[in-house]
Amino acid sequence: MKNIVVVGSQWGDEGKGKIVDWLSEQADVVIRFQGGHNAGHTLVIDGVTYKLRLLPSGIVRKNKISIIGNGVVVDPWALIEEIEEIKSKGVQVDTDNFIISESANLILPFHREMDEIREDAAGKEKIGTTRRGIGPAYEDKVGRRSIRVMDLRSEKNLDQRLESVLIHHNAIRKGLGKKIFEKEKLKNDLLKIAPEILKFSQPVWFKIDQFKRQKKKILFEGAQGILLDVDHGTYPFVTSSNTVASSAATGTGCGPNSINYVLGITKAYTTRVGEGPFPTELKDDIGELLGTRGKEFGTVTSRKRRCGWFDGVLVRQTIKISGIDGIALTKLDVLDELDEIKMCVQYDLDGKKIDYLPAAVDDQLKIKPIYKTFAGWKTSTNGVKNIDELPENAKNYVYAVEDFIGTKISSISTSPERDDTILIENPFEI
Repeated sequence: MKNIVVVGSQWGDEGKGKIVDWLSEQADVVIRFQGGHNAGHTLVIDGVTYKLRLLPSGIVRKNKISIIGNGVVVDPWALIEEIEEIKSKGVQVDTDNFIISESANLILPFHREMDEIREDAAGKEKIGTTRRGIGPAYEDKVGRRSIRVMDLRSEKNLDQRLESVLIHHNAIRKGLGKKIFEKEKLKNDLLKIAPEILKFSQPVWFKIDQFKRQKKKILFEGAQGILLDVDHGTYPFVTSSNTVASSAATGTGCGPNSINYVLGITKAYTTRVGEGPFPTELKDDIGELLGTRGKEFGTVTSRKRRCGWFDGVLVRQTIKISGIDGIALTKLDVLDELDEIKMCVQYDLDGKKIDYLPAAVDDQLKIKPIYKTFAGWKTSTNGVKNIDELPENAKNYVYAVEDFIGTKISSISTSPERDDTILIENPFEI
């Protein structure tokens, strides 16, 4: 038995959906452990495209148990909408295959409004959030005033909890000249939707312990990427949760000894959505080419992604921070048309060479990438399933990446299709 954590090793959008789908076919249980409905995973199965936001990727597979852990913030209306959407495509979602942690915190309408108010007021200092209320919901969680799934069981308790959280939010809203938020309508809306949420509610920590005793294979599915981690990312241009692999334990209710293997999903180049430092960003024709060939638009927001060369310094750093055991390299085929390919191997900070990303945002914005250049292969790698069939220059690039980051590449993705993968090492079979 092996339990695997899948995390993005860059700024998200690394192609986790395809890899998680492949792994979920082998797993018994798939668990989301952080984030909200701001992170999208796109799966293509038998010609059908599924765009998931909150639901774990295992939901589209029969005889799998999918779980939303306590580390996730849940918009209950968005969740019900997503369940109905996925059911309309013939996918089963019921109490036999889907569980929500009773301790998960809820995203409410005033969280979404606060997200928008702050972003609009920030001007040039905006973070680039998805405006879905994820950040404000996490703030209320840490502030101990949040509404949790379990609070929906009692009208009296819900009334008291809403009173507490709205004292805080309405004080801020009044200070910003915004209309105060009325409690009664929200309470009634929550009570109306409560049965649809509560029927899936269980103590997830207890279920995980049960699954471990039954020797079930558990797949912990991360959202976003390590460089968006609130502690280890490019702060303040980060998400509001910990995206590193160790959060799988905290965000579900199990010990770190429950994790046997950490798989880092890594794009063969680099992308970023929203604001913030991006040392290898390309604002030229090559950047446009990468975006076009890679179809670099957000699954949830449709926002255009910023594109750049592969940053080996960053990935090497996230591997160490998150304890990554193996790398799934994605979108190699996007590089097929390039005459030459570059990889960042060092930074220049005010004339000094450094081999790590500095913590201060001012330094992150100043650093200049130092590149190593590789000859392109100018041949299609689309659909290749054996590493020996790759063009020689493509193999040279892959091996150079592996050597520089110091971690084994366990698979290489050569198209969005699940079967178009060069499998070197299966984490579930090690």
